[in-house]
Amino acid sequence: MNAPVTNELPVVVIGAGPTGLAAAVHLIDRGIEPLVLEAGPTAAAAVRAWSHVRLFSTWGEVVDPAAEKLLAPTGWTRPDPAAYPSGGDWAEQYLQPLADVLGDRVRLDARVTGVSRAGRDRIVDADRDQQPFVVHIAHADGHEERIFARAVIDASGTWSTPSPAGAGGLPALGEKAAADRITYRVPDLKDPAVRARYAGRRTAVIGSGASAFTALASLADLAVSDDGTGTKGVWVLRRGISGSTFGGGDADQLPARGALGLAAKAAVDDGYVDAVTGFRTEAIERAADGRLVLVDEDGRRLDPVDEVIVLTGLRPDLGFLDELRLGLDERLQAPTELAPLIDPNQHSCGTVYPHGHRELSHPEKDVYLVGMKSYGRAPTFLAMTGYEQVRSLAAALAGDLEAADRVELTLPETGVCGGAGLFDDPAAAQSDGGGCCATPEPALVQLGVDAPADGEGAAGGRCSS
Repeated sequence: MNAPVTNELPVVVIGAGPTGLAAAVHLIDRGIEPLVLEAGPTAAAAVRAWSHVRLFSTWGEVVDPAAEKLLAPTGWTRPDPAAYPSGGDWAEQYLQPLADVLGDRVRLDARVTGVSRAGRDRIVDADRDQQPFVVHIAHADGHEERIFARAVIDASGTWSTPSPAGAGGLPALGEKAAADRITYRVPDLKDPAVRARYAGRRTAVIGSGASAFTALASLADLAVSDDGTGTKGVWVLRRGISGSTFGGGDADQLPARGALGLAAKAAVDDGYVDAVTGFRTEAIERAADGRLVLVDEDGRRLDPVDEVIVLTGLRPDLGFLDELRLGLDERLQAPTELAPLIDPNQHSCGTVYPHGHRELSHPEKDVYLVGMKSYGRAPTFLAMTGYEQVRSLAAALAGDLEAADRVELTLPETGVCGGAGLFDDPAAAQSDGGGCCATPEPALVQLGVDAPADGEGAAGGRCSS
């Protein structure tokens, strides 16, 4: 079958999450027909998977202005702009209504398995840019399909590919075999079955970002509840603890994010969580009683735990894009022009300026990674960043480069600084280059009113990872 004329084709958007749906809206606003392909059974399937977690952005920061205009004729009213939605609120009160308005432009249970140029694998140069994209889809009922597109916007996110417990980026030895006692998500402790799994038990939390803070605070809440007596958290950190470990606190421009860090600190200070510092997990072994023992790269073994929560970040799934010519940073797997803005090896805490089609472009013309996926392995992505990205892309695809290059967003500080690469370098951590925490010898610390924080006096600054 001959490929159709490219300019008559839709723009395929992969993923019906916040950024993908916003991309569809901006394309429509530019007179371009979108087709959104969602692997899950509902719009915003990934957001629904963490429906119990509250955002640290307000409603005013997670509703795209163009989407609000599209929703207005339906009678939709935006919730209180100053309130903080949960993932479930975001999905039900905004993302699902938006998907409903888009109608059959959104296809569910349609997993993209491959993207290429029609008749051209990644090797072939001849007439490459003149060929449309061909997108292969696997449907939930088992049948396969291919469709053609004039451009591809990948907003599939990173939720499906969490990073493992192993400090080297690979699963720790024994990690897969211990899967029955490991989760890579923040558990919903309001769910009775999930609550029973952690109540009265000893749980290790591996990770140091907002998700880890949420899990630690939730375990502390469980410990003080009537049915949670004996609940204990063990926070496993690859670095030390300093004043910046828990984020910006009261100084954070996103107050709810600052409060989350303070809640995690309280969990440690009040003794509901012990912090193990300088520990890089190498193996997970099964004790005689079935519990798990974490072993670090130097052979140190922690006391057995009943459960492990691994929250070491997310990474992009690039497998289905393998036949495209992508320009990706060797560290972050983010677009090469965007990576220097967000690389935690380089940045002290500060603002990532709004960016668009130029920073998101690739050697393969008219293919873009947006939203969480555009950040690769970097942390601290904000929804409003994704909305600005797709506004610019839609303008560029419509040929309006003036609008595409215009900045229409002011971002708060996103706290990008000091990721694993920087923190694992003691010299960098102790320099004046914005590092936050030195790499200490492994130690178990229990912070309290009279207990000094490990790493006290390390370089200050607001950090997240």
